Amino acid sequence: MYRYRVERMNMWISRHLVVIWLYLHFSEASPRYSNGFFYQDAMNGNGNGEIHFSGVRLHVESPRSTVAAVQGSNATLPCHYRYEPEIHTPRRTRVKWFRLSSTDGSLEEDVMVAIGTRHRSYGGFRGRVRLRREAPGDASLVISPLTVDDTGLYRCEVIDGLEDESVTVGLEFRGVVFPYYSSRGRYQMNFHEAKQVCEEQGATLATFDQLFAAWEEGLDWCNAGWLADGTAQYPVSTPREACGGAHLAPGLRSYGLRHQHLDHFDAFCFTASLKGTVYFLEQPRRVNFTEAAQACRDAGSEMAKVGQLYAGWRFQGLDRCDAGWLADGSVRYPISRPRANCGPEEAGVRTFGYPPRQQKHGVYCYMPHW
Repeated sequence: MYRYRVERMNMWISRHLVVIWLYLHFSEASPRYSNGFFYQDAMNGNGNGEIHFSGVRLHVESPRSTVAAVQGSNATLPCHYRYEPEIHTPRRTRVKWFRLSSTDGSLEEDVMVAIGTRHRSYGGFRGRVRLRREAPGDASLVISPLTVDDTGLYRCEVIDGLEDESVTVGLEFRGVVFPYYSSRGRYQMNFHEAKQVCEEQGATLATFDQLFAAWEEGLDWCNAGWLADGTAQYPVSTPREACGGAHLAPGLRSYGLRHQHLDHFDAFCFTASLKGTVYFLEQPRRVNFTEAAQACRDAGSEMAKVGQLYAGWRFQGLDRCDAGWLADGSVRYPISRPRANCGPEEAGVRTFGYPPRQQKHGVYCYMPHW
């Protein structure tokens, strides 16, 4: 029995020595091939094997770093891949799209993966995304329709064997930021209430970037409002004592992160969609709030929300020098062409606040597009 075990052990050692010799022989003397790419093993100064690529090179590129679109429409995030030197034989590449869920890119949300003509989408993107594939190497992502949660940074990754390259593309909404305060008065909303009232007005809480872009376009507002990141800020284009001091430069004034339950401010809302038409309802007489709501219903419409009025002003050029009721009980009117007797010299949406509901005004209605 002892002799049998020794012979078995010697056979095992001999077999593994042969395998080791074959591995060393071919790794030193022969190149390796993987999926059509040529690799060459080399030894670095520490005696560790490194693989150096010496054949066709994969490149992944995008002609645009950011794509702007309107909520409810569609968007194409461009991504193209090519080989250097150029190849003429089709390859079995895999394309993966992710959305980066954190600013440092450490968290990724799967959007879709495609191999050849087969693809699979994930989560809230299921059924809304596809690859454009207009030409060889086109891996552009088409999203339709865009929802309020689709903005952010996306990564296009192309994988071919051991090679993988990627590029990032940002998606942002074209839209309009508008300040909003409660019918109870100024500085009456905590963070969660501000988020809710923006949604009730067909909008979302604005991000810092959206408020900054609005400030660059001239937004000047001297009351602090909640932003989506939990900070309270306000944009000042013309410095003055009542807005943080006349000695300060124009820009965004910030109160920093605030307690989302205990602190109270106004809100900065952002709207980027209008799936219908906002219009001033022509009628022979002015009406109170209750009559205004009924008048819109009789016309086959509904009372317009504040976000819809701003979107109509920004996207449809709505211009009317008549104050009208809106669904939240406020009275406003949109001016695209400033003129005498229609408020300030700048274009914008004028507001009369929240007058008593028995007052008589016109009304702005909203007709959805079905």
